[in-house]
Amino acid sequence: MGTADHRHSGRESQGWLRGAPPPRWVRVLPPALLVAVCTAELLSRYPLDIGFLLGAIPSLAVLSYGPVATAVFGAVVIVFLYVPPLQLNHPGNTDLLTITFVAILSVAISLVRSRRDAHLVTVRTVAEAAQLAVLPPLPERVGPVRCTTFYRAAQRETLVGGDFFDVRAGPYGVRAVMGDVQGHGLSAVSTVASLLGAFRETVLDQGDLKSAAARLDRRLVVDSARTAHAELFATALLLEFSADADEVRVTSCGHPHPFLLRDGKAVELVLEPGAPLGLGFFDISPPQICTVPLERGDRLFLGSDGVSEARDATGAFYPLAERLTTLAQVRSADLTDRLWEDLLRFCTAVRDDVTMLVLTPSARGERG
Repeated sequence: MGTADHRHSGRESQGWLRGAPPPRWVRVLPPALLVAVCTAELLSRYPLDIGFLLGAIPSLAVLSYGPVATAVFGAVVIVFLYVPPLQLNHPGNTDLLTITFVAILSVAISLVRSRRDAHLVTVRTVAEAAQLAVLPPLPERVGPVRCTTFYRAAQRETLVGGDFFDVRAGPYGVRAVMGDVQGHGLSAVSTVASLLGAFRETVLDQGDLKSAAARLDRRLVVDSARTAHAELFATALLLEFSADADEVRVTSCGHPHPFLLRDGKAVELVLEPGAPLGLGFFDISPPQICTVPLERGDRLFLGSDGVSEARDATGAFYPLAERLTTLAQVRSADLTDRLWEDLLRFCTAVRDDVTMLVLTPSARGERG
């Protein structure tokens, strides 16, 4: 049972107007129009007076061809205007100058577009590398825990938003975190990076979950103090599996509760959450630790509020517990995909980051 690590740019096509390669039909338009006009003139007994359509060919070529190909289309159009059998109206000087000007302008635009596209590719590659460094794909297995993840940032063209997650093995066992920071998109990336860095340190040097949560809270409080009126805060859910994966300890700092998938049912683990991180209330309202015994075949589903608080057109919340029970027999690698498809049918306009994490504890020698 492997990971299913999905990200926004991977799951959904960007669209060719947003920088993706143009579809095939766009590339076919210039030669198709050229052939269509010439064929119509050759088959007609009388001049059709449609030679002006050839002037659009260089402009269409700009959408999908480079400057050299665009120049070739422009030259071909000018030559075809003077081929006698085509009877393309024998254009006068004004028509010829107009079409020549359009062709030259199209070449210039194509040159600018090609350079812009090359720059965008470079920028996108660097951005993806930086974002993936902040939130890298999880391995298939971390110690005795198998991991399946789904992540979709709310802001278009980004890989990282306000949600974050990680699963790490350390001297105190396998720990997992899922959280949601204030805000969405690139403005939240620095906070996500800071909290993930703090979590990875706690895996190594904090002996219990409450201390780990306190470290995350302190990290966010310190970051907020650097900026006036920053008002940074985050919710988080932390889990710690025992060495033989027969129990899990869970604590919540204002994050939606996890679900235990057992015997074809989805049971919400009701916790006593503490205050969200970064508000300065950790000592006043610390999170409580809940210990849950695990059986063979159990799975834990963690979801962000982009799932649990999604609404349909009438304002009704997405029935997560009901849908998880319906899909409880689906293997983990497909569960997140099926749930995402169902969420889109329920709420076609998803405006929040959506994160799903399925954790399957098993003995180390068990094959998954």
